[in-house]
Amino acid sequence: MKPAARSALLAGAAGAGLHAAPALTAIGPLRRLTAPALAGAGRPGHLALTFDDGPDPASTPAFLRLLAEYDVRATFFVLGTMLERAPGLGRELAAAGHEVAVHGWDHRCLLLRGPRRTAEHLVRARDLVGEVTGQRPRWYRPPYGVFAAGAARAARRAGLVPVLWTAWGRDWSARASASSIVAAVGRRPASGGTVLLHDSDCTSTPGSWRRTLAALPRLLDGWRAEGLQVGPLAEHGLRSAQSAQR
Repeated sequence: MKPAARSALLAGAAGAGLHAAPALTAIGPLRRLTAPALAGAGRPGHLALTFDDGPDPASTPAFLRLLAEYDVRATFFVLGTMLERAPGLGRELAAAGHEVAVHGWDHRCLLLRGPRRTAEHLVRARDLVGEVTGQRPRWYRPPYGVFAAGAARAARRAGLVPVLWTAWGRDWSARASASSIVAAVGRRPASGGTVLLHDSDCTSTPGSWRRTLAALPRLLDGWRAEGLQVGPLAEHGLRSAQSAQR
């Protein structure tokens, strides 16, 4: 968890009581053990590749070009504030066959926002994604991976399926390098997993996206060597999504 998220989590929990309880989903090992579908555990042989915090004109186009070279599609969890500034880039994501999902309206920990405002911001972001891309978004990932009380309920009411991740590159850290990103992702089994990376540094260390971009070919080549199919969450076979559609 990012230091800012940890501080926000502790501050919110201090006076929030049950409001903070669902934040336990931000703890990776606990999440994978108790809520594998929420963590993004999908079908064996497939890896769901996801990116957070865009779309960013300074960085996202470079990821689009690289993914096109590898003929790989991914799921991009976008922020409403970023999409509002670059709607053309959002349309480009969709036109390239990538999924555009909801990361919230802004990158604020939900423990610091009440249920009503959470629901309002979620619907606002969902509607903007639909308006820009022409496709109703399917997935939702809260900032920092932290759920507050009512957020999951608000997501369901908005027709969104919450999904976090089984592995991440910790690519937002000032200490991150291409090699450390590859190593961090590789600490968890790739088959059936959901990987979190960032296509923007709008909430991360400046320039961090360049290290992520440098790591991506090594990751894609490694997954290909393992015989894995890499793609968006829509192809991942998540049980939570199947249940939501019944």
